[in-house]
Amino acid sequence: MDVSTLSIVIAVLAGVAAGVAVGVWFGRGQQKTLSARAEAAEQRAAALDAQLELLSGQYDDVQKRYAEDQKVLTLLEPLRDQLNRVDKTVVEMERQRSEQHSLLSEQLRAVVTNDEALRKTTESLESALRGGTTRGRWGEVQLRRIAESAGLQNKLDFVEQKQVEGEGLGKPDMTLHLPGDKYIAIDSKVPFSAYWDAQEIPLSATGEQARKRDQLLSDHVKAVRSHVDALSKKSYWSSLDNSPEFVICFIPTEALLSAALEANPDLLEWAFGKRVALASPVSVWSVMKTVAFAWQQDALTQDAKSLFETGRELHNRLGTLAGHITKLGRSIQTSVSDYNKFLGTLERRVIPSTRKLRQLGDGDGMPESLPSIDDSVRELSASELTSEDDD
Repeated sequence: MDVSTLSIVIAVLAGVAAGVAVGVWFGRGQQKTLSARAEAAEQRAAALDAQLELLSGQYDDVQKRYAEDQKVLTLLEPLRDQLNRVDKTVVEMERQRSEQHSLLSEQLRAVVTNDEALRKTTESLESALRGGTTRGRWGEVQLRRIAESAGLQNKLDFVEQKQVEGEGLGKPDMTLHLPGDKYIAIDSKVPFSAYWDAQEIPLSATGEQARKRDQLLSDHVKAVRSHVDALSKKSYWSSLDNSPEFVICFIPTEALLSAALEANPDLLEWAFGKRVALASPVSVWSVMKTVAFAWQQDALTQDAKSLFETGRELHNRLGTLAGHITKLGRSIQTSVSDYNKFLGTLERRVIPSTRKLRQLGDGDGMPESLPSIDDSVRELSASELTSEDDD
């Protein structure tokens, strides 16, 4: 309560006291009543004084607390600014979170869509690979790509589907052409169905599922064995010129071959006995890269032979040219000798006669002497030019 309010309260109390004093004049009959009211008013005035004093103390306390609160507010002003910034940051982060949530939802929907498309593509690929024609075509394409990546050229270093006749009647998927007109037959085989069914059963399977997986892997080994037997019976090497006595069975996936070898470790040695080399993409690429290197070395050898023949031919022709140069030198030497003889005759016999004519007045314009040639023709000294070689 402020000072103005206290002043009003005191004025009211003073009015009440004045009213009591005036009431005395209205009659002695009401003196007791007025006396009682006066006492009550005095009591109320005393109570109001006490309340006023209490309010005054409370007002001082409020003023002190207000001053302290102002100090606290002053100290908390930087914190309020920081809280405002934090509030703005939280609002911005919430906005970004909402946007990222929407973007993540869209990406998850796209992943689900792509996963569904991938599942359909995988099913289509599986269905296609279960067909023998499609598997064969896939193996041929893989074989051609490996050959091209190894640096071999189609129709030059290898031929696809070349017809061979004789004991090895048929068409190997690829025939490698080696230096020296040698050949190696490669046939692509894709044993797929049993392997794919086995892969659908996890390795951790037990009981009936485990036995089923082992049976499928055994069927996969049988499929590989049947391909090896078929290639061994065709014996392509007997119908190809200068071919080693084996054929390469190309399996276009490492997993297909490794699964068969894991199920039957003796499979590789057994195939060797049939003159069939089981080869994965890595093995076939190594063979083809070796063939490409052999062709490069063969080309270098042919170039070296051609260079040697050209050098020998040039050497022989240089010998022939040296003979002609020698003859030309002798001819020049003879010409110089004849020239000098001619000059000597001219100086000793002709010019003296012309001098006599000049004395008679008809020898003007005749030189006194002519220069002779004293230099000799240089003879050949290089051994390559002095040796007598036929053309």
